[in-house]
Formats: sequence, C-alpha cells, structure tokens
Amino acid sequence: MEDAALSTSKMDGTKKLEIFDIDQIKVVNESVKTAEDLVSNFYKMSASQWRGLKYDVKTLADLCNSEIVHGPFAQVLRYEAGNKDFPIGAALHDFYKICLQDHSILPKLEQSPDMKLFPFALYIISHELIHIVRFRKFLQSFEASPRERMAEETRVHEKTHEILNKVRVPGMGRVFKFYDKWHRRTHVFP
Repeated sequence: MEDAALSTSKMDGTKKLEIFDIDQIKVVNESVKTAEDLVSNFYKMSASQWRGLKYDVKTLADLCNSEIVHGPFAQVLRYEAGNKDFPIGAALHDFYKICLQDHSILPKLEQSPDMKLFPFALYIISHELIHIVRFRKFLQSFEASPRERMAEETRVHEKTHEILNKVRVPGMGRVFKFYDKWHRRTHVFP
C-alpha cells in the first residue's frame, strides 16, 4: 500500500470527512503487512500466488467519490484491468481495491477508547483480504444476491476470527468483542 496523501479532511459533496493522519497511516500500513502475512499463510499461498490476487488498499485520501460509502468500515470494489501494450479487451483481469473508510473507522475508535487502531484495522483488512481470496479461488461470486452476500459476510467473519485468534495482538480481544455478533451469528434465511 502506498502512503495516503495527508490532510485532516476530504470533501464529499459539501461535507468534510475526517481522514487518517500521518501516524495513523503508519499504523494502517503495518496492519496491511500483518494481514497479508496472516491471510496468505492461512490459505497456504506462495508469494507468486499472492501477487496474482491483484489488489490494492487505499485510505479515504486516495478514494474518488464513487468509492466512498457511509457506514461500513471498508469495501472491496472490483475493476477490470489490463496491460496497455495489449489490444483493447486482451489480457484483462480483475483488480480489487480495498477502500478503507477513515471517516467511519475514526469515530468508532473515538466512541470506543479501549479499542485501538492497529487491531481494529488488522481485523478490517484481514476480513477484506479473505473476501478477495475467496473471489479469486471461486469460493464466492463477486456478483451475489443480497441473501448470499449476508451468508458470505458471516463466513468471512468466522474465517477472520479463526485467523486472528491464533496470534497475540494486544487489544484484539476488544475487537473480537465488537464483532461478536458476527462471529456467533446464525442466519435464518427465508
């Protein structure tokens, strides 16, 4: 992940949204590295397999307006990408973008002073990376019904908990407590 541009706010229409400061960007970058290691090890992916996922992680400062959502802490978007040296349509591949929503993460941390940025960002990023792995391994379709998306969210929260429960990260217990409703969720679908 490249370091995000620095400022204290980003315009979204007429609203200013709070973005990560330089120290928070450093913490997020470290959580990305840790999440990549944990998720790739869990899925037993080689370095070349991991590079084949073709994704990037961006914070609010680097998102365009269409990539900003209100409520979720992050979202994964899928784009088609290709090599400019190939003819149009040739050698296209999926490129995923994890869009961190600083303006949703920061207020949650302010509301929960016992929850720290590193374990919270580690959970969020690990969760989104698991989605990408599952899309690339055809374990889940990116285009899914709302019902299937909800079931997938539950599966991915379970996997996230399984991966992160095996490592000692100060403050992770508080993050698990925050996500407990997802970890223990049982869905009854119509």
